[in-house]
Amino acid sequence: MACLGKPVRALGLMTGTIIDGFVDVAVLETDGVEVFDLGPASLVPYDARLNALLKDVLEEAVAWHFDGPEPKIFQEAERALTLAQAEAVRAFLSEAGLSRHDIDLIGFHGQTVFHRAPENGHHGQTRQLGDGQLMADELRIDVAYDFRTADMQAGGHGAPLSACYHAALMRYSDLRPNTAVLNLGGVANITWWGGEDEFVGFDSGPASGPINDWVARHGLGEMDLDGRLALEGVVDEARLSTMMEHPFFSQSFPKSLDRFDFTDSFVEGLSPEDGAATLSAFIGETIDAAFRLMPLRPDQLITCGGGRNNPALLRAIAERADVVVKTAEDVGWRGDAVEAECFGYLAVRTLNELPFSFPFTTGVEEPMTGGVIAKGALQLAEERQ
Repeated sequence: MACLGKPVRALGLMTGTIIDGFVDVAVLETDGVEVFDLGPASLVPYDARLNALLKDVLEEAVAWHFDGPEPKIFQEAERALTLAQAEAVRAFLSEAGLSRHDIDLIGFHGQTVFHRAPENGHHGQTRQLGDGQLMADELRIDVAYDFRTADMQAGGHGAPLSACYHAALMRYSDLRPNTAVLNLGGVANITWWGGEDEFVGFDSGPASGPINDWVARHGLGEMDLDGRLALEGVVDEARLSTMMEHPFFSQSFPKSLDRFDFTDSFVEGLSPEDGAATLSAFIGETIDAAFRLMPLRPDQLITCGGGRNNPALLRAIAERADVVVKTAEDVGWRGDAVEAECFGYLAVRTLNELPFSFPFTTGVEEPMTGGVIAKGALQLAEERQ
């Protein structure tokens, strides 16, 4: 693919629905088409009080379900999250030996609190907490944000948006075609790449969300650390088979999910070990189902996101989807940074009015761009001179 123009140094921010107490921060240089360089990246922790506030927001969002006025807690959480992520950027830049003048643009995804896919001819809805203008004012850097709204207003699913970046990253790394990238966050989204700009992407099913909920519900921590529970458990194949009859898994893409569309409820009554094993196997089966929808069954699968650190989960995917599974680090990527890089990349695509929603990813009728640019005070002052 031809380069569009001069590289832009973008900083991407991402917090997933897993609410793990961190914001992912990453820098890359791109023209919105090709990736030229990957800069520093880090996981910056939130204040524990903010993390608790966000968990309260998720609970209220599920009850709200886009019915009536937004819960009042949203406004408080949006401001708190925006200021916390702005402070995370300052800390990151200081640690990396960079200043705000070294960053041309920030891609600020915000925190997804609820997502409802289009259904029966009705447009879907999504809500991400994040005040892009407040961040731009705080940091005096231009900020691209609100990446999903335009897509959903056009009838798309608003997700996944990462497929074009995954394809660019695979080109950058000279990977072979017929490779897939799987992001294992609260929900799993997958991209199949056929070479150059041939790709499809969709949400394949749940990922770490239900496993984390199951472990926490039993007072055993916040996650199945190193897959220890699942590796000691036995899969309940009957329950698993019943779950795989859900029509979502045979439904063709485009398709998307909310964090709570699939929960841990179907393993209720099992031991902690057997429940974790069954949930991990469930995710493996959903990946196999996703492969059956792709133009070709991929030769290899590269995993990123927090779930890649769970060996029981990776083993379940490898065995049940019958695929060679690699982690992002195996191919020279930073597994915790890929999605943050993605929103830095999408910020540049927003700036250059390039599409990142496609019929074969989110389901819009024609490729389209999205996002909103908030001008930082420094850039506004320079423009007025």
